Amino acid sequence: MSDIYESAANSLGLFSSPCLTKVELRLTCKGISDRDALSKPDPCVILKMQSHGQWMEVDRTEVIRSCVNPTYSKVFTLDFYFEEVQRLRFELYDINSSHNGLKQADFLGSVECTLGQITAEELTGNDDYIELSFSARKLDDKDFFSKSDPFLEIYRVNDDATMQLVYRTEPCSQLDLKRSAAGPQPEHHLLHLCPPQTIMNNLNPVWKTFKVSLNSLCSGDHDRKLQCTVWDWDSNGKHDYIGEFEASFKEMRGAIDGRQVQWPCINSKYKVKKKNYKNSGIVILNQCKIIKMHSFLDYIMGGCQIQFTVAIDFTASNGDPRNSCSLHYIHPYQPNEYLKALVAVGEICQDYDSDKMFPAFGFGARIPPDFKVSHDFAVNFNEDNPECAGIQGVVEAYQACLPKLQLYGPTNIAPIIQKVAKSASQEVHTKEAMQYFILLILTDGVITDMADTREAIVQASHLPMSIIIVGIGNADFGDMQMLDGDDGILRSPKGEPVLRDIVQFVPFRNFKHASPAALAKSVLAEVPNQVVDYYNSKGIKPKVPSEYQSSRPFGP
Repeated sequence: MSDIYESAANSLGLFSSPCLTKVELRLTCKGISDRDALSKPDPCVILKMQSHGQWMEVDRTEVIRSCVNPTYSKVFTLDFYFEEVQRLRFELYDINSSHNGLKQADFLGSVECTLGQITAEELTGNDDYIELSFSARKLDDKDFFSKSDPFLEIYRVNDDATMQLVYRTEPCSQLDLKRSAAGPQPEHHLLHLCPPQTIMNNLNPVWKTFKVSLNSLCSGDHDRKLQCTVWDWDSNGKHDYIGEFEASFKEMRGAIDGRQVQWPCINSKYKVKKKNYKNSGIVILNQCKIIKMHSFLDYIMGGCQIQFTVAIDFTASNGDPRNSCSLHYIHPYQPNEYLKALVAVGEICQDYDSDKMFPAFGFGARIPPDFKVSHDFAVNFNEDNPECAGIQGVVEAYQACLPKLQLYGPTNIAPIIQKVAKSASQEVHTKEAMQYFILLILTDGVITDMADTREAIVQASHLPMSIIIVGIGNADFGDMQMLDGDDGILRSPKGEPVLRDIVQFVPFRNFKHASPAALAKSVLAEVPNQVVDYYNSKGIKPKVPSEYQSSRPFGP
């Protein structure tokens, strides 16, 4: 490994950030060496994670007595961050039968890897949506001159015993009347409000089917109590209480197969006052349908590969690479900004590409043998095979090409976007989630083909592709912000809007005094959602692997 690559790679660390998802790791060991001739080993595996250069114990498995092929019941649950390198170390010990501690244990070996390299089982459920269809029969009549106008409210009971409104079967116009009569309402408690109809003058209502996320309904806890209340709607906002019942999503799941689930609607006052009181009607769940919302890891687990491509700016504005002031100057021990950005982002993406072969291109230079300006040449000068072996291979090709180039201009990036888009367009025809393309563009200045670049980005937004642009140096990148759709909708010169936001632009100088891992977090944090948004928009589901395992040898 080159010193430059190692220097940049070693600066990557862990950062606290909102967790994208969680994964479960289940361990099995095969063929553990039997060092004790008189007995078989009592193996235990300790999981450690690297943080700020130190290996910290996360958890450990149980000890399985006298076994060379243990399968552990212990499940390691870890937070997963796509935008970070999460380094893991598994240490295998033979535990003394009379002591479960490590002081007298024999160290058998260890293996290191990243979480991204391991095939893990994602904890699913909270992102799913639920479709529910309620009705009722023989509800109490609360109106003297007409029948009741019933609506249903569903509340989630939180851990602190507070209740949060999840859904109300009431149209917005009637809700507005209620608000005007009742005064200001604490809207921050309202999680999901849609306009199914209140059933007018009907004691046997059939409410409109509605959808709600499983997270909103019960925080992913199928046994969490749900408080459900039926009211008789009144235009003055003083709705009459009909009754209530308690439920849970676990109970609601009984309606998945088309069976009805019923609850008696109880008015507690009537129950006390009326001697032969049974209920104030029956509420019926006619249908419960789970709508799967696929996640980034679902697609990765289904075999989707991240195809990572690098494009490097070799225009003259970078300065002569032989000069120490050049942005392309190769210091023997200190990586330049191009290398820092390349390694920081590439180290993450390479874990999601099985062959670890990355195309690397340059633009804005005169290249041999005829020294004509090119805006999409292979950094290894092999146009038939521009791929480099791993991020280290990209670094070495970059260093090797610098003395052979004449830095020139202008700064045109549309050709390289179109080149990667051509590869991504071939993926569209497969109608499968097998390859998603990430293009990392490293440039020192404002691009000169803005109109063509806007057009190329708009067209690429229809493809399985994301673009990351890192501004190197101290140029004014103000005009580059328009390519990042965070502040508005990017449009082509003809006015066509991007189908989805696929560009992330950041100036490297914002991370000059931070670890390169901070840069990786910033530019890659949106990628998982971009992957999911693309495949969901196309109705493409992830493949379901029958069995996924990751095997690695323990070393002493």
